[in-house]
This record gives sequence, structure tokens and C-alpha cells, in this order.
Amino acid sequence: MQQYPGMLTNQVIQVYSEFDKMDSGSKLQHPRRNLGSRHRSQADRFVKLAKRDPEQLENNLAWAEQNAQQAVLYDFTDERNWRCLAEIKHMRKDREGLAHVLEDIFVVLGRDPNQLEQLSGIDHLEVGLELLEAAFVADSLDPEKWFLQIDEVSLISFAERCRRLDFTDQRSNIIYGRRLERIRLAGHEDLFIDLVHHLLAHRPGNYELWMELGRLHERRSEIDQAWLCYDHVQHLRPSNSARDNLLMRLKDAMDGNESKPWSGPSLETRQDFLNKMKQLSRTVSVVPELELNTEFDEKLDPDLVRLRELIEAENAAEAFFLARSLFTTGELWAEEWMIKAQSMLD
Repeated sequence: MQQYPGMLTNQVIQVYSEFDKMDSGSKLQHPRRNLGSRHRSQADRFVKLAKRDPEQLENNLAWAEQNAQQAVLYDFTDERNWRCLAEIKHMRKDREGLAHVLEDIFVVLGRDPNQLEQLSGIDHLEVGLELLEAAFVADSLDPEKWFLQIDEVSLISFAERCRRLDFTDQRSNIIYGRRLERIRLAGHEDLFIDLVHHLLAHRPGNYELWMELGRLHERRSEIDQAWLCYDHVQHLRPSNSARDNLLMRLKDAMDGNESKPWSGPSLETRQDFLNKMKQLSRTVSVVPELELNTEFDEKLDPDLVRLRELIEAENAAEAFFLARSLFTTGELWAEEWMIKAQSMLD
């Protein structure tokens, strides 16, 4: 095989092999900036080689594209990685590949049917790069750069948009989570609390965001809400003792025996919380009801039937909150469905 400058060593190839064994959720949970930048630099080098050596144009561009794809995979939060991949697709006259890049970036920016509709029926080789730049100008992936463009009017528009977008994609959840954190730091705590529930309803397994929300509620002395967030974290990650630690802090803060110990929110409060999250998760998709064809099905618990519908439709978020709500009220049979939905979320 012809050797190129910067060609992958056996060690790096082995790393790729191990990396490919991971599920997509693990790959994308935390952007790895250094690796993303390294692969983008490699892609740029192969692009320069392609321009200097027309005879090896396709081989060099193929190596460039492979590295550019890895750059996006390792760090989807860097616009330069997306730009690099799109430009290589354009150089290779890969109309379909460039279309996929644009569709993917719009998913990362929050799956908006209106935006995705704009991609149909256009010549991506002619306007694809311009569309990508326009998307970044209007909706930067950098939370600081994005926030600099926000005023009171656009903040209201952003909030309305958050309430209707689909954040089931893990990358989108991370991007918008960082934007909401920037909004919180600017003093908009109530708006943060409102909007962050939409992200968590779509991806309830984002335990780090639950932790951040719990800390905010605790700082605001909203103990019931803090406990609910920490309880969710501890349910997702049993090794994380966030809920138990909160109870210890509350116990330590008691003045002798004069204060009544706090033992957690009421069952009604917990139910209201889970029902709210279940309702928010319904904005992701409309799940059709299954037809009940047998006498046996007609005798089933309506909640069980609904859980079956949600699982079959792969709406794991709503199924999770419904099953957990049922389990909280003493329906022990719902635990099996809660575990099944959680495994789909993971």
C-alpha cells in the first residue's frame, strides 16, 4: 500500500477498531476536541496533497474524507470539522454525501421539520456549502458565539423554538444543554428550568443535566424539586449518591431536634413531576394506538397496553416516565417495563 504522510499507524488503527466497537451513544456522549482537531488537521494535509498531485487526487481525497468524518465523530461541536467534511464532499462531487452532511447538522441543531423541508429538491453541489454557512451564522454551535447574538426578542423566539424541537439526538441535547447553561449564567434561571425539562423529556438519561438542574433547585431552596432531580440521577446511576447526599446535607442543617426532618416530596408531588415529564416527551412523536384484536388484549390494563404501544413505536422516553410513574404508585409490574425503556434510552 502506498505510504502517505501522516498515514494511520497500526496503533491508531487499533484505536479505531476499539472505537468502532462502542455504541454511537458512547461515542458522542462527550466531544473530544483534541482528537477532533487532530483528524481535521490530517484531513487538511490530504486535501493539500490532492491539489498538488492530480494523479493521486481520489486516493488523497478518500483519506481526507475518512479523517474529516472522524473529526466530526470525535467533536461535533466544532464548526470547522463540519465545514471540512462538507468541502471534501463537494470536491469529490458527492451530491448525496453532502446532502447527508446538511441533514445531519440540522439534526444536531434540533430536528426542525421546516429546516429539513428546505433541503428537498435543491442541488446540494451548487448551494450546499452556502446553506451550511448560513446555518452556522444563524445558529452557531459555539454557545458563547451563539449567546452574543441573543437579545430579548431572539431569546423569546429561542424559547418558543425549544418547546417544539426534537432533541432525541444526543448531540442536539448536548448543544442545547450548553446554550441553556449559558442562559442560566446570564441570570435567566426560570427560563432555564422551563426549557431544560424539554431536553430531559426527550433524553431522560442525560444524568449530568439532571444533576445541574438539581443543584440549581437546591441553591434556590426548592428542596422537593432538587430531591426529584437527584432521585432521578441515582435511579439512572445507582453508584451516584446524589439523593442520599442531599438528605445528609439537610440532616446536618437541622437545629437539634426542633426542626421536623425532611423525608422527601409527597407522592402527589412525585406523580405531578413524572406526569409533566411524560407529557413533554409526547412532543417527540405521535404514537399510534395498537388495535386490540383478541379477547385477552381487551382484558389488559390500559396502562400496560399503552406501554406496549410506546415500546413498539420506540418512544422510550414517554414509556420510561409512564412506567416509572406507575411503579412509584405501587404498580410493581411496571418495573420490568421501566427497565426495558431505560435500556432503550441507554
